[in-house]
Amino acid sequence: MARPRKFDEGRAVDAAMEAFWAAGYEATSTQDLCDATGLGRSSIYNTFKSKHDLFERALARYMECRNGELFELLESELPARQKLRTVLQRVIDHEFAKDADGRGCLVVNACVEVAAHDPSVAASLERDYGLRLEAVRAVIESGQRDGDIPRDKDARTLAHLLIATVAGLRVSARAGVGRGALESVADAALSAF
Repeated sequence: MARPRKFDEGRAVDAAMEAFWAAGYEATSTQDLCDATGLGRSSIYNTFKSKHDLFERALARYMECRNGELFELLESELPARQKLRTVLQRVIDHEFAKDADGRGCLVVNACVEVAAHDPSVAASLERDYGLRLEAVRAVIESGQRDGDIPRDKDARTLAHLLIATVAGLRVSARAGVGRGALESVADAALSAF
């Protein structure tokens, strides 16, 4: 008879997410995951099968949390243009918060570090991108119906632009670009709307 697990699997995934987010996939060792989760190697491998499996679960958890925040904003009563500006402003505010730790975004980090050589992670990132794209596109189309965004613009292209701008802001902040410059980039992106 197998012994019952004596740990909270969700908490372990959250702790692993923090470890991967801080150091990246390749640089996070099994020992780092043991230290972060408080689990022994055997518990990690018995529960999660592999470092890769745990990374995929941690990345999925990150996407779930971040998308929840995004979708809540996109479903709010704000006018469409203000929702889109708020998306960009939140990125800038997060990157320059007093407690900002320079980790950036785990999704952007995984796109850069892992996706090119890992089809499973790439597929997960592609699905996530599609969800965000459709949610942003719906807001833009709503804004076009309300007259907040010109109707002569392609909503899908604008949605891609917003998502690309978010990623670009995060990468630029990590490269040392200042807040003022990023505010100007956000303004320039929104001028396309």
